[in-house]
Formats: sequence, C-alpha cells, structure tokens
Amino acid sequence: MDRSEQGLLRTPTVPEEGEDVAATLSATETLSEEEQEELRRELAKVEEEIQTLSQVLAAKEKHLAEIKRKLGINSLQELKQNIAKGWQDVTATSAYKKTSETLSQAGQKASAALSSVGSVITRKLEDVKNSPTFKSFEEKVENLKASTKSKVGGTKPAGGDFGEVLNSTANASVTATEPPTEQTQESL
Repeated sequence: MDRSEQGLLRTPTVPEEGEDVAATLSATETLSEEEQEELRRELAKVEEEIQTLSQVLAAKEKHLAEIKRKLGINSLQELKQNIAKGWQDVTATSAYKKTSETLSQAGQKASAALSSVGSVITRKLEDVKNSPTFKSFEEKVENLKASTKSKVGGTKPAGGDFGEVLNSTANASVTATEPPTEQTQESL
C-alpha cells in the first residue's frame, strides 16, 4: 500500500481534553499497518459490545418497568421514596446536625428574649394601670357611668358594666321617642 491509500484508511483520531494534537498525529504515523489494523478490529469489537450492552440495558429497563407496574409502583410513589431517602441522607450529615443544633439554640434564645420583652410590657402596663393619671381617668369613667345611669333612671347601682349602661341608654331613648298612643294600643 502506498501512502495515499494508507491515508484514506486511517481513521481520524480526536484528541482527548488536554491532549496535545501534535502528539496524537505523530503517534498514529508511528503505528505500523498491522498495529493499525489490530486497533481497528478492537475498535469494532468495543463498539459492538457497547451496542450489545445498550440493548441489554434497554431490555432490563423494560423489565423493571413491567415489575413496577405489576407491583403498583408509580412515579409519584418513587418520587416520595426518593425524597424521603434524600431527606434521611441530609439529616444524617454532620453539617445538618450542626445547623439544626445552632438553629435550636437560636430559637431558645429568641424565645427567652421575647418572653422577657413580654414581661417588661406586662410590667409597664401594670405601672400605667396603677398610675395616678389612669386612676383619675378610671374614676371619671365611673362617674360618667353613674351620672348616665341616674339620668336614664336605672335602678342598678353605679357599678354596672359599660355594656349595661349603653343598653339602658338605648332603651331609654327608644321609649322617649315612641308616641304614647301606640304604647296604649300595644298593651291592649
């Protein structure tokens, strides 16, 4: 075979990532005709094995799908199982455990801080309730309730609650606006 025929039979080699192109070309030029032929046969054999393995894999995947169908396993159940397994794997990591512990401590500190803020607010509200200004305001409201009760003509003592005062005031105003003749007709 002359060089022109040899060039036609030679399969171009594609360098792997990081491989020097010049080194690849010079390596094929140094191979003898027999070595190149042997490599071509090996290449054909490997390609045939890959094709066979792809067919076997496709058959196995089909068989797997059939088994899952018979067992009633669907994609959603598989997804749930995968998520559960993934979550279990995540919770088993030391990073998760450290993060969980840190967040737990932070939550406890935040809870304690909010509790102390709540206590402070409660104390401040009690201080306001016991202050002379609030007591004076409370007395004025009680006096207003008592005077409203006496104006309406209620028989209860002045200590009734505010809702009772409003109801009695509303009843008194309704009674005052009704004409006396209608009341007499209703009573008959």
